[in-house]
Amino acid sequence: MEKRMKIVVFTGAGVSADSGLATFRDADGLWANYRIEEVCTPEALQYNRAKVIDFYNLRRRELLEKEPNAGHYAIAELEKWFDVEVITQNVDNFHERAGSGRVIHLHGELTKLRSSRNPDLICPIEGWEQPLDARAADGALLRPHIVFFGEAVPEFERAAGIVPGADLMIVVGTSLAVYPAASLVHCLRPDVPIYLVDPGRPDTALIRNPLTHIKARSAEGLPALVERLRGQYAGRQDASEGRTTTCG
Repeated sequence: MEKRMKIVVFTGAGVSADSGLATFRDADGLWANYRIEEVCTPEALQYNRAKVIDFYNLRRRELLEKEPNAGHYAIAELEKWFDVEVITQNVDNFHERAGSGRVIHLHGELTKLRSSRNPDLICPIEGWEQPLDARAADGALLRPHIVFFGEAVPEFERAAGIVPGADLMIVVGTSLAVYPAASLVHCLRPDVPIYLVDPGRPDTALIRNPLTHIKARSAEGLPALVERLRGQYAGRQDASEGRTTTCG
């Protein structure tokens, strides 16, 4: 029996924007009243802890009020026919809520907290509000399980190890301008096709793989792309998986 075709889906803020979730690039979104240096750096957490915790409480509350959109559900649907791994720059849990089984969060997860002393001591948070003085099991103050600007991206090596095994890559809702995440497209084998779903003009100057740019928002472009891939590849796989060999 032949293995299923492996698809790696690399997502950015544009996927969640279609659910109404603000991104830091939105002029009128949640980030509009904050400077990144005030709420998303290790220094901000150290010197103005209350403001940082309050900011992520607001983001968490906003997340709980929103739902996954058609783009998230389309990605999850791919698992019916393909071997799928999702690598996301997003800190929301929309992919999981839509049904995706394997998701790597490069920049952390909004629905989790971690020890300020031990980054491996991670716990879920119920609801949206983190108390200012909440502590981890090791006695250290809890902090959002978010990769702040200036911090290492601990899941990057794991993600970079997955991408070379892809037979096809879908890139959606990202400007390809945030590093090191954006460099994942360069981990692909050179013959592997990339489908880029984005209404704008992401930075594709260094991409040498076969590239198809679908100029649509993820909630519109992804469902259509999934149908296209199913028709193009899944039928072939079904036929090959149905073959049997008799040895005598």
